[in-house]
Amino acid sequence: MAGKRTVLTAGLRRLAALLTEMRDKVGLSKEEVSTRTGINVTTLYRIEQAQARPQRRTLNTLLDIYEVDPDRRRYALELLSDAQKPGMSRPWEANLTEVYAAYINFESEALSARHYQTSYIPGLLQTEQYAAAVIDTSMPKVETAIMESRVHARLNRAAVLDKDKPLELWVVLDEAAISREVGGPQTMRGQLEKLLLESKRKNVILQILPFNAGAHPGMAGSFTLLDFENPDDNELVYVEGIAGDTLVEGHNEVRRFGVIFDQLRAMALSPRDSVALIEEIAARMS
Repeated sequence: MAGKRTVLTAGLRRLAALLTEMRDKVGLSKEEVSTRTGINVTTLYRIEQAQARPQRRTLNTLLDIYEVDPDRRRYALELLSDAQKPGMSRPWEANLTEVYAAYINFESEALSARHYQTSYIPGLLQTEQYAAAVIDTSMPKVETAIMESRVHARLNRAAVLDKDKPLELWVVLDEAAISREVGGPQTMRGQLEKLLLESKRKNVILQILPFNAGAHPGMAGSFTLLDFENPDDNELVYVEGIAGDTLVEGHNEVRRFGVIFDQLRAMALSPRDSVALIEEIAARMS
């Protein structure tokens, strides 16, 4: 039986970065730490890459050899406790890819999200009928349980827009995303009506990148940038693709996506003009 997977969270990333910093500060290589502690080098690598959550005794062993002060030790143990919390019950999550499950966790912890989409309405703003049509098309012949898991995931994710400190969402959509009749005219009209409703939220900015904008830097594909309130949590990018989903964390790479998003929003219609275009397209769908 396969072991329970470690789902990446902001707390786990923070702990991994802290342990790497501590090891570097005392000038020890992973091999030297392994020799002194008996902890496998591969395990150390996975812990520092936030691919594995350390046992409490393992963490204490590392903190001992890194000779950390009481405050730093307390902080590291608090991060471990946070990373061990089960969080929200999500029975459908077992059928999601590891990267997508990690992204959902990051999204729930994020302060803001900047989303660019070329072909579809973003998952946070989808209706159930539209979500089912998208998944049925993009994942042909998929098992019913997996399809239902994906639909549930998309609908449940929208809760981040209603929490006490709601996610600040900025969306730039290619005009193709609101023009293509996904699921048929009735489903698409319902989706556009929901999009108009969601655009009225104070924490949502919606812009349409019109066809007549011409060539633009987002033509290579869709992406989402997540920013976090805690300064220790580096922003990251989620990229969806046919070959699989990817989380991008390197500073230079993330910055490049940020520059592209700024260019896209500058080329897009204003929020008011975007709403007018959505209303115009929705009126043509019967």
